[in-house]
Amino acid sequence: MEITFLGTGTSGGVPLIGCQCEVCKSADPRDKRLRTSLLIKTHGLTIVIDCGPDFRQQMLREDVRHVDAILMTHLHKDHTGGLDDIRSFNFINKKAVDIYCDADTEAGIREQYSYIFKDTGYPYLPQMNFIRVEDEAFKIGNLDIQPINVMHAWMPVKAYRFGHFTYITDAKTIKPEELAKIKGTRVLVINALRPEEHYSHLNVDEALQIVNEIKPETTYLIHMSHQFGFHADMEKSLPKGIIPAYDGLKIEV
Repeated sequence: MEITFLGTGTSGGVPLIGCQCEVCKSADPRDKRLRTSLLIKTHGLTIVIDCGPDFRQQMLREDVRHVDAILMTHLHKDHTGGLDDIRSFNFINKKAVDIYCDADTEAGIREQYSYIFKDTGYPYLPQMNFIRVEDEAFKIGNLDIQPINVMHAWMPVKAYRFGHFTYITDAKTIKPEELAKIKGTRVLVINALRPEEHYSHLNVDEALQIVNEIKPETTYLIHMSHQFGFHADMEKSLPKGIIPAYDGLKIEV
């Protein structure tokens, strides 16, 4: 399984519009963070998790020419804001893109993109094929996927496990029965917004507490704000086996 971190930033990205802090002004390319998204290539499949406002830029950067499915985690705009750009894949592949999501996320997408679903006869609208994600494991081709329920303050968010690899974004709390679904994971990706407490996101210490419970071999932190700090500094300060991801990072699982 080849994993590419398409984006590792929080909702505003890094640099943040108008911000003059040292992190936003950093010359280190690892401190430039597009909105969080992931690319998975495995079993002959190309799968994207989330489709934020930077989707077009991310697809061009990675020269992605085909997408078999997009897995959505939740309906917030930094995770859905690029869906209009799936039109290119519609044209190339001559079919709708499969969008895997729960009922609330589908309803949110239909509201955000209401023009897509009106019967206007306009031929250049994005084409989506919604496939419902519940709590049970499902398959895309030969790939087994286990959804995991996490909470983003009051909002349910879907995390996903693929064999020994688990991806969690926009979590603040995870119930014990959902944590049990993650145990045995060798490579964990988890959100860690910043060192300070946050209402709806794990901070660094809270993410590390979950890592200590799951005990993966390697952990990559994502969904980081400019308040997370410089990549180079955080890389040195984090415990062994815990790595701040950065845009364009590729790993094999």
